[in-house]
Amino acid sequence: MVTYLWIALGGALGSVARYGASSLIAQWFGETFPFGTLAVNITGSLVIGFFAALTGPDGRLLVGPDARTFVMVGICGGYTTFSSFSLQTLNLVRDGELALAGANIIGSVVACLFAVWLGYVAATALNQARGG
Repeated sequence: MVTYLWIALGGALGSVARYGASSLIAQWFGETFPFGTLAVNITGSLVIGFFAALTGPDGRLLVGPDARTFVMVGICGGYTTFSSFSLQTLNLVRDGELALAGANIIGSVVACLFAVWLGYVAATALNQARGG
């Protein structure tokens, strides 16, 4: 039960950080291209990779599983789920599972792009439907 509370707290912190960072970058560079989202995805991936290696079995910083979960699942997950995807793909590459890593990259990008398009089309149709 305590772990779930730490995940929720980390997720809240990560979500607020994502909103703040993305908004600030959008103000600086505009919103024509999603620089804020891209920056959040890149920095979140950097943080989760750094923390995973630093606190892993061969890392120089020993932390308990709750602390790792708080940072990696809570904060990084709230900040960007792309960081989890990136770490999992890196682990596949490090394990020599290049085909699976490629499938994860292509499948995630293509499937997510298709899903967002499908959701958009479905909601647009619902928005335009008469009656109620």
